[in-house]
Amino acid sequence: MLTIELLHVGALMLHLSLQVSTATASIAPCFVDDILTVLREDIGREGELVNSSLSLFGMCSGSDPSPSVLLKLSEDVRRNQRTGPEPEVLHPSAARVSEEAEGGVVLTFDLPSSPLLKKDSVLLLVLDSPLTGRNLDLAFSSGSLQPQQQSVCVSEETQYILLTGRPSTDDSLQKWRISASTKSSINKEALNDLFGGGNNISVTPLLLFSAQTGMSSRPTPVSASSLQTSFLCELKRFLDSVVPQVAVASSPVQLDFLQSLPPLRLDSSSSEALLSGMINSSTVTIFSFKNWGTVFPAQHGELSLSAALLEELRQRLAETSVQIMQTIQEENVSDRAVERLQRLRELSELQEKKTATGERQFFAFLLLKALQTVVHTYDMKRRTRTTRAHSVCDLGSLTVALDKFVLSPNTANINNCQGLCTFPLTNTKNHAVLLNNHIERGHVSERAPCCVPVAYEGLSVMDLDDQGPYVSFEPDVIAKECGCR
Repeated sequence: MLTIELLHVGALMLHLSLQVSTATASIAPCFVDDILTVLREDIGREGELVNSSLSLFGMCSGSDPSPSVLLKLSEDVRRNQRTGPEPEVLHPSAARVSEEAEGGVVLTFDLPSSPLLKKDSVLLLVLDSPLTGRNLDLAFSSGSLQPQQQSVCVSEETQYILLTGRPSTDDSLQKWRISASTKSSINKEALNDLFGGGNNISVTPLLLFSAQTGMSSRPTPVSASSLQTSFLCELKRFLDSVVPQVAVASSPVQLDFLQSLPPLRLDSSSSEALLSGMINSSTVTIFSFKNWGTVFPAQHGELSLSAALLEELRQRLAETSVQIMQTIQEENVSDRAVERLQRLRELSELQEKKTATGERQFFAFLLLKALQTVVHTYDMKRRTRTTRAHSVCDLGSLTVALDKFVLSPNTANINNCQGLCTFPLTNTKNHAVLLNNHIERGHVSERAPCCVPVAYEGLSVMDLDDQGPYVSFEPDVIAKECGCR
């Protein structure tokens, strides 16, 4: 079991002294923020729900809970995405699933004491894996639900089960017991598979409470730590949507094996030389969270740039944003990437006529390094696109998978050299010329010149741990030039 004491996510607070089975997905840092993004981006984008939205949340048309509940939740998230308050979230402190004698299942979970329990709630059951090969029409019943009987239609497209909860008369520790059943006997096995059993529960429950219920009409300021979390999760989603996804057959590799320069702290005391060098460098940057477990760092990042360097950052960011927009159009990248880039620019906006806060400077710096990485990735993709197998020695693409603690990108294109080293040799040394000539004169037992990297680029790793952000430089990682040696 995993214990989490306090976690800020997006523009909301998780009220926790939390124990969750390690089999559930709730330990992922962006877990709740990703759900809010689905509600913001995928639900009711044209002001109405479509069938795919209903299927995603297991909603049956014309039954309880009403699809209007989902639409209202989506509107709340979209309306308050910048200034808050977004829906508040309450996690169960423990969750279990047991079988009923009639063939159904009972979901039991404990809720910590919270004044939120006095408000109307939406209960989301987040599925670990989709249902495959069949559809399930489920009936849920509980005195904790409102209404007490609710229907759910689960299909292969369903990722969340949405139910509406009843407000409580007090805010003390509570135990919810919810029964789920299906009329078809042949579906009972699928029902058990869907929810798991005992402590190995295969759904993650959480309660969402509308930020508008019983709250002041004045927007609640977003805390620094929660805004950072929202930015980092948005950055991950942007990179995942814009960086080319390549199937990698090999198992992930760990960056710890690389030779590395000593890590440098990134904060308000960072030197101008370090920051200027990174702002003007196109080095690929990997964002890593390997040094903290399941929660975001307690200390949020801030920079303190001089006026001249801040203006340089602003200009570089504007130039690189234009390059990214051109790349998105030329490479037919998803439109969703444009939406996420706009959101990131809003979160990291550097006001020209105002003093940018240290946090905004930090966000803008990270965004610049992410955009420079994307530009570099597509530049190398275009360069290696023309490389022909078994032709003259030249640069080719090679993508490796990175270990699971890397946020994004989770792969790195380190390139490799391929092709033949025959006359005329390219980018070679006199030794290779004489060696090749010697072999062509009949001395075939000697090692022939090989097509190998002769120049490299480095890799920078942005590591955000519980002590704050650090950057380390890994030299000679990405092959950028080939020759015969």
